[in-house]
Amino acid sequence: MSSQKATSADILRCLAGNYRMIRVKPSLNFFMLGYMRKFRVVNFGGRLIIHSHLPALNSEAYKRFVQEHLLNKTVGPSHAQIGLTNACPQNCQYCYNKNRQGKTMDTATIIRLIGDLKKMGVVWLGFTGGEPLLNKDIVEITESAGPDMALKLFTTGCTLTRQRAADLKKAGLLYVSVSLDHWQESRHDEGRRYPGAFRTALRAIDIFKETGNIHTGVSAVLSRAMIRNGQVEEFLEFLIGLDIHEAWLSEAKPAIDEYWNEEQVISEEERLSVSRLQDRYNKEGKITVNYLGHFEGGEHFGCNAGHKMVYIDAFGEMSPCVFTPMTFGNVNEKPAAMLFSEMKQNFPSENCCFINKNYSLFQKYMKDESIVSREDSFALMKEVKFEPLPRFFQLYY
Repeated sequence: MSSQKATSADILRCLAGNYRMIRVKPSLNFFMLGYMRKFRVVNFGGRLIIHSHLPALNSEAYKRFVQEHLLNKTVGPSHAQIGLTNACPQNCQYCYNKNRQGKTMDTATIIRLIGDLKKMGVVWLGFTGGEPLLNKDIVEITESAGPDMALKLFTTGCTLTRQRAADLKKAGLLYVSVSLDHWQESRHDEGRRYPGAFRTALRAIDIFKETGNIHTGVSAVLSRAMIRNGQVEEFLEFLIGLDIHEAWLSEAKPAIDEYWNEEQVISEEERLSVSRLQDRYNKEGKITVNYLGHFEGGEHFGCNAGHKMVYIDAFGEMSPCVFTPMTFGNVNEKPAAMLFSEMKQNFPSENCCFINKNYSLFQKYMKDESIVSREDSFALMKEVKFEPLPRFFQLYY
């Protein structure tokens, strides 16, 4: 299914249908409008979409976002990710989950967790892994979320079938990002340590596009060398040729010990260079570019890890986000809301990426565990010095 630029009439109808926006603090409304203007709002099968990390503007999930977060200012998260499994046929160099271990959550636990997260305020939910398609109950899990939560799947495409894609669409999946890190087949396969990863990704993209009514994009991890050498633009031109809806980009994060050094972590100027590239491509309108560093910059929403974002891995361990190898407790042992409340007290949000700035502390506190323990996570946080609030939270609070 192709997407078209939303018309003024589309947007006016959307605003009229979400009267709650009138009650939002004017400065926040102006901020949100300014942010939206940096994207081409598209009409995708009747749904007005900015990008895949926000609910559609005319959806029940977005109405909840306005009511619960912009108006009621709920203390809970707006965004969450759940690892549906840690199993994966690929072995990516930069995988942030590879060292996690434990007893995998069963389907009943995951479904109960989704309900808990919704009660806490979550309006956008991402399924990750490992390879989430390896969870045999992924369709049932997807269906359990309901229509008032925007759902996104992150996948390598491994094991995807046309029937599984159709079932996921019927169950309510809105967004999908297929992992693809390079336009050269050999380079992508090498980074994924999996022969055939490139062709698997392209096949998955084709299946999701042919299924229709699933907003289909690519999830790309950019190396610092690619950013430094000006190759991001070449990559984006390749993605435009795939006729996808969105390019979701992130630099490789220092989430594992192989990346715990200055040479691997991007500079602020490099972040801004990719952000400027995003703004230019979005203005041209050939593809939606959604760079994580653009979203989490101090000029926009900042880092939401542990504040409005939460990650629960496949074993039930709660972390501030997928890139932080630490736990504040297990949802099998303590209610998710209680764990999040304890964690959030340590995360006021700031104007830059938490792990990019604080990876050296993980070097200090990582012991023999697969991730930093709950006790050591609280100790680690006592050493963190947060930067000023990003623009959004300056207005929000």
